[in-house]
Amino acid sequence: ILKTLNSWFWWENIWMPVNVTWAHFVDRDGLVFPKPHQLYATIPYAFILLIIRFFSERYVAIPLAKALGIKNVRRVKPQPNPVLESYFRECSKHPSQSEIQGLAKKCNCTVHLVEKWFRRRRNLEIPTVLRKFQEAFWRFSFYLTSSIAGFIFLYDKPWFYDIWQTWVGYPFQTLLPSQYWYYMAEISFYWSLLFTLGIDNKRKASGRHDFLAHVVHHLAAIGLMSGSWCGNYVRLGTLVMFVHDTADFWLEAAKMFNYARWEKTCNMLFIIFSIAFFITRIILFPFWILRATLYQPTYYSTTPVIAYFLFNGQLLILQGLHLYWGYLIFKILRRFIFLK
Repeated sequence: ILKTLNSWFWWENIWMPVNVTWAHFVDRDGLVFPKPHQLYATIPYAFILLIIRFFSERYVAIPLAKALGIKNVRRVKPQPNPVLESYFRECSKHPSQSEIQGLAKKCNCTVHLVEKWFRRRRNLEIPTVLRKFQEAFWRFSFYLTSSIAGFIFLYDKPWFYDIWQTWVGYPFQTLLPSQYWYYMAEISFYWSLLFTLGIDNKRKASGRHDFLAHVVHHLAAIGLMSGSWCGNYVRLGTLVMFVHDTADFWLEAAKMFNYARWEKTCNMLFIIFSIAFFITRIILFPFWILRATLYQPTYYSTTPVIAYFLFNGQLLILQGLHLYWGYLIFKILRRFIFLK
């Protein structure tokens, strides 16, 4: 079954233009092609990023947080109690008064002690401001670094200025070392976020749904990048990554100053983020990237391959998310401007 599924997945009609086979993707005459097996390297690279994250959060983020006036609040842990712990995890974090009375009888203690235990246990679930700052600092560091690296990798490339160049010579476009490392870093970063979802801060009270939403988002990002790597849509892929990262580090910077209660700085950074978001995701992405993926390939091939529909379908869903997020950002800005 696995052999059959594998042959279906790598069927050339899915990935390749007409009369092109996988045999054509063997390195030759100075041409180097992306190879699917190279994506396995993103897993060990993700663990390297986690090590870098640990040291940067501990030795850079914490001193920076202290310099900005963020204190490390130590929470009081409740006394170990297997009965209450089991109830907290499996039944309810907010038991009713009758449930508290029942638990007090079961544990042979007072109602007041049970209430205090649940209050302290709930407090442990709430991330400290310092912990939130550390996570925002790590994401800020990565997005800023990837944006700078992306610009350095792309600024002298002809397809950065003339997007038609992304299709010239396709699919026989050589893979550049800068493109290899850009892809490896981005995919590894999303793997690392996936690995730490269980210990990272829950951003909403909705808990499990929020967790699943993040899992789906990270897997979709990894799938889209990995698929573009296998189909050698690398030139377009690097442009998509660059367009997304250039707005994100402004948001993480705004979060950091929000945690430090630097209100004016936070507001200014959020406005810059909003402008960057609308330029990159609402203007550039649909009128620059999507135009290149939906419209321009028809000039080079009269028979679009299945990958054309798969990737464009995902990119259109992504644009739908951009419009939704843009609407939310617009609501925040409107409240900020008119209601102070």
